[in-house]
Amino acid sequence: MKLHHKIVTGVVALMIGSITFTACTDDIKFGDAFIEKTPGGTVSLDTVFSSAEYTKQFLVGLYVLQYYGLPFKNATSAPWSVSYWNCKMDALTDCYQQHFSGGAAFGKYYGGALTSADLGNTDHPLISYTHDFVWETVRRCYLLMDNIDNVPGLSVEEKANMVAQAKCLIASRYFDLYSIYGGLPIIDHTFTGLEGTYEIPRATAEQTANFMVGLLDEAIPNLRWAYNGNTIDTDADNNTGRWTAAGAMALKAKILLFNASPLYNSDKPYYDGSTQAEQDSIVWHGGFKQERWERALAACQDFFNANAANGNWYQLNQVANRSSRTTIEDYRQAYRMGYIYQGSREILHCTRVTGQTSNKASYQWANFVGPFGSSNGPFRHSYNPTEEYVEMFPWSDGTPFDWDVDSLNGKIGGENGQLFYKWEGIRVKVKTATRDPRLYENAIVCNQTLSLNWTTGKPEGDIYELWVKGEHEGTDAAAIDEKTGVLQIMEKDLGRFATGYGVIKYYLGQEYYGKYTQWVTLSYDEMLLMYAECLAQCGRLEEAIARVDEVRDRVGLRGLKYGQAAYRGDRSKLPNLTTKEGLIEEILRERACELGMSNNRYYDMIRYKRTDWMTKRLHGLITFRMMLNSKKELVQNNNPYIGNDKDSRQPEPSMFTYQKFELQNRARYLWDYKPTDKEVLKWLLMPMPLSEINKGYGLVQNPGW
Repeated sequence: MKLHHKIVTGVVALMIGSITFTACTDDIKFGDAFIEKTPGGTVSLDTVFSSAEYTKQFLVGLYVLQYYGLPFKNATSAPWSVSYWNCKMDALTDCYQQHFSGGAAFGKYYGGALTSADLGNTDHPLISYTHDFVWETVRRCYLLMDNIDNVPGLSVEEKANMVAQAKCLIASRYFDLYSIYGGLPIIDHTFTGLEGTYEIPRATAEQTANFMVGLLDEAIPNLRWAYNGNTIDTDADNNTGRWTAAGAMALKAKILLFNASPLYNSDKPYYDGSTQAEQDSIVWHGGFKQERWERALAACQDFFNANAANGNWYQLNQVANRSSRTTIEDYRQAYRMGYIYQGSREILHCTRVTGQTSNKASYQWANFVGPFGSSNGPFRHSYNPTEEYVEMFPWSDGTPFDWDVDSLNGKIGGENGQLFYKWEGIRVKVKTATRDPRLYENAIVCNQTLSLNWTTGKPEGDIYELWVKGEHEGTDAAAIDEKTGVLQIMEKDLGRFATGYGVIKYYLGQEYYGKYTQWVTLSYDEMLLMYAECLAQCGRLEEAIARVDEVRDRVGLRGLKYGQAAYRGDRSKLPNLTTKEGLIEEILRERACELGMSNNRYYDMIRYKRTDWMTKRLHGLITFRMMLNSKKELVQNNNPYIGNDKDSRQPEPSMFTYQKFELQNRARYLWDYKPTDKEVLKWLLMPMPLSEINKGYGLVQNPGW
């Protein structure tokens, strides 16, 4: 049925109406504080577009509505994605397990309670179709485009640049929904509210992708490649976070990569083919075409060609003066500053919000992870890394990690305890990290120091004691009855180290407290890995391996082929790098290691229809501190080091044994299903809100919901 305009809400209502400005006197030029004072609350379009200054402020206000991927608000109102009652996308993958029983991951997803009913503020998917400012952004961008020609005091070039930025904002917000819902209604103009009826059906998945790409193609010629600081109006300090040609080209590549992936680009729909969304090609393309991968590859090549033509402005952040004495910590610092430093040339686009990383500010990611170096929480951001995730990271020379093989070679168990560090020397023991440097930047592991110095990258502070009864883990993962010696799995709700590991990405430690934090949406390392994937999908395997090796080299890892050659186990267990399928598997693992806590593991899971990731049971790790008794026997020492042992100048504990355990708090309901079951397959796309479908302007539901 068609809906009369008087009762239109949802998408259509968000395309009309007045403009409300937010007043703020903060000096920081981003987030809400990037909006200067304007003359009072709600103003008319005539006022907004009567001056160049007000129009610029209006555009900046649109940036505030972008997706920000780190939950930080104690709220159930819009935007739903920033509320810590919601959850991060990667919490639904095999990399993390959320241990906050009040969060959406725990109940709505692990427990399978999410529905399309949309009955309350906590019933929305991870990025809400109606409660994440997507359609507000679209409406306001079109208002700017409709009125920009009438604004006095702006040059033709300035107007074209502002329109280009608005088009990027529309495309990026569309991608936020396209990546988890499929085809969307195509809104290409504002509505007056006087149309009488509205018919805005969901477009096909490919039409939606082409719509976004079309906006970006129109925008790219009128955008700066980078805010390089060569002139006042290209100063990075005042313009970081604005859309650039580089960011737009990267987003185009990401959209086309998604469009070419098996979820959409397949000879078989992901569900059963009987639903209207499938039959109308809204949630797949109706068939496979290799040309879609070729198109995505061309978009990647165009980006790198343009970057070369602009002096390779964007690049991986590298260790300065790299030599044979470069340490794991040096590589960690290079990786860390690549995504967190606001002047990093690795970042192609980022979003930000107001507030510092402190317990008195509105930005609360670090605060909800818990006080630095403490085991006291609320820990509402207890996105604990899983054992499966930790095992994706190779050894420090690039050799694949294999628990079964390496335990036989003495690296994991017994007196060596070399799972994360090794200690060498007789009188003075030298401690060296044994794994991929990125592991220590994506998971807090046992014996890791509390922080790296912000400037030098040198480790500082005490170590994280993540053994049973250690100073930090305590009994988060497990406890031992002192009388009986019986081990009890705890896996505590709100436990910072409930899996035996803790989250560190975007947390970083004491030295980052008080800084403003950006959410990186597109980066140079991601572009390299997208390029590698497209090359592999197009049969250019050697070129693809070279791009992956470029990413690995930044953190001192040898190449994929070297790593496999050095592997000492059953080679049939390794992905075959001479086949497209085997290399893609390695690229997906490499993406997980490089792009942790960025939504990309979730995107990869649904792009490749990896329902096996959804249904495999996940694990944590229990660490036992060991010591030699008077009889030179190896026995457990269930005590912290910080305190009496450290005060009496005992050396840092260096002997450990380990035990894996299956996660049960909370066991995900999909673990009881097979990857091919419809109850699993439906989770490849999120449900459209029933309230919007019932308005009758053209939405149809996704399969299984």
